[in-house]
Amino acid sequence: MPNDASPWITALRLSHNQVVARTASLDLAGLRHASYCKGWDVAQVLSHLGSQAEMFGMLLSAGLSRSEAPGQDAFPPIWDIWNARPPEVQARESIAANEALVTRLEAVDARQARSFQVNAFRMELDLAGLLRLRLSEHAIHAWDIEVSFDPSATVRAEAVELLVDHLPLMAGRVGKPAGNALTLKVLTSEPARQFAMITDGVRLEPWSDQSAGGTLRIPAEALLRLVYGRLDPAHTPPLELDAAGTSLDELREIFPGF
Repeated sequence: MPNDASPWITALRLSHNQVVARTASLDLAGLRHASYCKGWDVAQVLSHLGSQAEMFGMLLSAGLSRSEAPGQDAFPPIWDIWNARPPEVQARESIAANEALVTRLEAVDARQARSFQVNAFRMELDLAGLLRLRLSEHAIHAWDIEVSFDPSATVRAEAVELLVDHLPLMAGRVGKPAGNALTLKVLTSEPARQFAMITDGVRLEPWSDQSAGGTLRIPAEALLRLVYGRLDPAHTPPLELDAAGTSLDELREIFPGF
């Protein structure tokens, strides 16, 4: 049976609403305000979210109709159109595109959700799987915007609750192996999870009582941002790292972000 997509749709709706609340009234200076995402201002982050909403709309259509998904060559022209727009248009059209996508998702009925399947990003995805990819991007970029105005901002809790169990897949894709081999036992809170982090792989996997060279106790939200390269010293909550073979700065180097 396919995974339940409802929590993912709800989390995406709340993430979108957060972006709207923060950006809808911004003037040009606000849209040109630097986001946390290196090299992008707020408008550019919105443009990225807008172009991706358009692309995920295409994947949604393919999955609902069980037809072939668009290939990678369909995406560069979309990026070009979005990148050429002035900041005010990027912001307005991004909000509209993301609202349209979320509204379509909210209208998917149970029968459509059960039969949904799309081959995208070299994976066979059910609807929850597609939304995992969308939420992982949207929630992080929503934080990139929010934290640039509110330094105390965190990734929304409902997104963290869903995404934390999928961090092993992301860590393996984006991690840069460290020079020294070390296994850390990672204990998260809110929600509570146990992982093994292997630094020379890089791997993050469910804990299975293997030998460890240290322990990292960290909020799940902060672990999410660590893996996504967004746990700099100015945005690091209280945590405990007890490991003679590494430091928090070295863990940050393993996950440089993107």
